[in-house]
This record gives sequence, C-alpha cells and structure tokens, in this order.
Amino acid sequence: MLTLAVDTTADYGSIALADVDGCREEVLLHAPQGFSHVLFAEIEALLARQRVALVDIDLFAAASGPGSFTGVRVGLSAVKGLAEVLGKRVAAVSNLETLAELGHSDARATVIDARRGEIFGAVYDGSGRQIVHEIVAPFSKFVKLLPAGPLEWISTDPQIFEHLLAGTRFDANPIIPAPRAIAALIAQIATGRHKAQDPTAIEANYVRRSDAELLFT
Repeated sequence: MLTLAVDTTADYGSIALADVDGCREEVLLHAPQGFSHVLFAEIEALLARQRVALVDIDLFAAASGPGSFTGVRVGLSAVKGLAEVLGKRVAAVSNLETLAELGHSDARATVIDARRGEIFGAVYDGSGRQIVHEIVAPFSKFVKLLPAGPLEWISTDPQIFEHLLAGTRFDANPIIPAPRAIAALIAQIATGRHKAQDPTAIEANYVRRSDAELLFT
C-alpha cells in the first residue's frame, strides 16, 4: 500500500510517500509564488528517488485546507487529476485535524494564522473527532468556544496568539509548535481513519468564504 500525500496550502508545503510501515520520505517545499509550477517536478523527483512509478501509488491524499485558496486548489487538483487518470482513490484531510495528530491530551486546540486579524481554529480529541468545529474568527472569539478542562495548543504559528493567553485560564496549557512539513501526517491519517473517495467527490475545506463570494452574494 503506497500513499502519496501533498500539502500546498501555505507558502511552505510538503509532499510525502508512505507505505504500511510509515513514511518513506517527506520533502519540505517553499513556494511563496505558488506551487503550480513546481509541484509535479517535486513529485516526480521524490518518486524517482524512491524508485516508485505513479502507477504504483494506491492512494493519493491532500491537505484540503484551510489555508490559501489558490494553494488548496493546486494540491487538491493535482491529486484528483492523477487519481482520475490512474483510476485510484483520494483522501482529503483537514490541516487543523492534521495538526491535532501532534498532540497527546484528550483536547487539542489547533490554530493556523488566517491573517486579517483572524485564525483558523478547532478542537479535536485523541481519535480525531471534533470537539469544537472548525472556525475562522478573531482569537478572542475562538477562546470563548473552548471546553473546560486541560487542553494542548498546537500551531504552526504560536507566536500569533501565545501572548494573548496571559491571565486567562489557558496560560498554563502547553503549546506544541507544529512543523511546516505535515504531508507525512496527512498520509498517516488518510490510510487510517479517513475513507478514500472517488476523485470527483473530493472538495476543498476553505472554512472562510472567498472575497469573490463575499462581494457577489
């Protein structure tokens, strides 16, 4: 069972190849100008190093967001296109859910910088079940939704909120900095609890509505 996982939802992304024993190789990518011109070349290079052909991939997985609208589309479109051509299945995995895999407690608050003074946030338990649904909001609003009891903070950008925890009931809770490369975790989730789907059934998880939607609806 070979899984190729892709994350292109931010300036830093990653790709990973995994099998039943775990991740075989993960590559951190940096494409501040976008991944559309580099992604397929990086995938080709990864598979060549691992001596794997595209036809050998059993499952394609991608970060479904939230994140950059363009970045989310690039990654999902890539794996959907490859899977459709090869007759394979696809799993789409939330970035927020992926970050929760780095935690250890029964409540794991995951946070991603959404810019515009907002964050993407959610809370998951150890099995990946949502305790607080994914939201885009100012951090102060997100905090009001959090459950009572201990929790862990997990974020690729803890500097955007850790100073806001001082004096709150959460200031003693641990903060786990997440790595920029999460494709291996996406592959792990995709082959575990996520159900693979037909490529045409996969959708993006933007959480925030696009500017076009806000302007014309």
